[in-house]
Amino acid sequence: MPGAAAVPDADHPGLLRAGPRGSGPYSGESVEFHTCLATDLCEDHSVRPDLLECGFDIVDLTALASLQHAFARVGEAGIVTDEDASIIRSSLEGATLPRSDGTTLEVLHIADEGFIMRKSGPNGLPVVGPRSKGMNDHRVATSVHADQDVYGTPLTQLMEGRAPELFRHDSPDGHNHSAGLMLVNLWVPLQQIVQPLVLADGRSIDRRRHQLRYGLATASFLERDDDMVINDIWTFLHDPGQRWYFSSDIDHRSAYVFDTLSTAHGSCTLPGEDVAERCYQALEDAESASAQGAASALTDAVAAMVGLEPPDAAPAPLSAAISEMVAIAREAHDAPHDVCGKRSEEWSAASRAAREGVVRKSLEMRMVVSVEP
Repeated sequence: MPGAAAVPDADHPGLLRAGPRGSGPYSGESVEFHTCLATDLCEDHSVRPDLLECGFDIVDLTALASLQHAFARVGEAGIVTDEDASIIRSSLEGATLPRSDGTTLEVLHIADEGFIMRKSGPNGLPVVGPRSKGMNDHRVATSVHADQDVYGTPLTQLMEGRAPELFRHDSPDGHNHSAGLMLVNLWVPLQQIVQPLVLADGRSIDRRRHQLRYGLATASFLERDDDMVINDIWTFLHDPGQRWYFSSDIDHRSAYVFDTLSTAHGSCTLPGEDVAERCYQALEDAESASAQGAASALTDAVAAMVGLEPPDAAPAPLSAAISEMVAIAREAHDAPHDVCGKRSEEWSAASRAAREGVVRKSLEMRMVVSVEP
């Protein structure tokens, strides 16, 4: 959130909020972009996340076979059906999930709302329509935020004001470090070598100076009573002292679990995503030319990709995906008449699969868990 948007919070003297109540920070409007260092947990094994200390962790889901089959179907289809959503819920309800430090958490309840699938192309390229459709066609969150204010709507109404005493949380105007219950997000990476989730170590957040209350209007994507249509969430100001983490090579065998009430998170753009975006769009144009039998247009579409190299700073999975797209483009450039003729169907299928490989797909849901201290 831009610093200029931070205003005194009249309802909470000494604290800040992000301007008046309004639409949520899920678009590029009123958002500042910063280049930040982030630790790749797949490369730096000296860092181990911790749900109670850092505000996020990684849980192992491999033992839940029905869950894994459902995730595979959703990832391949690109949408979550009511049937698979039901299987996912039933597989997780009551499950005991191993955390990265060997302790566990137990799933006590999965919220009715908040089960959604998000998708994005590289560099934020839109791959879904402007409006979500139930659980599907949600874009990635572009801003850094935390999903719920423990002192605000709708928790105040749903829990008669008892949420702060029942749930662990860290807020600018209070905390609870002794409760055994947490409201958490389970975030499942079906595929995320671009636009990955990044999470802040909560200990690096100055909550009174950088954490701002925000009123998120939910009418466009949630059905709620009138007194709960504004969802009280958090947005954050940037500070160079904040520490950020992501995983460049993770799939649905694992999932992030993080504190819904406190943990700053959002999507990020990795080095190399601009190159992947150009490749994606060039191959899309080339597929159209192949279908029309237009060899000259095909050659023009892929010409700029021949010899293209992923940048050195790109994570290894993204580099491999770019190289695969370049190889497919080179094949079309070298044999345009074949690709527009007898090999059109085969080549186009390979091209679509390569493009699909750089589409971020993730599932998320909200749940109440009990945690071992």
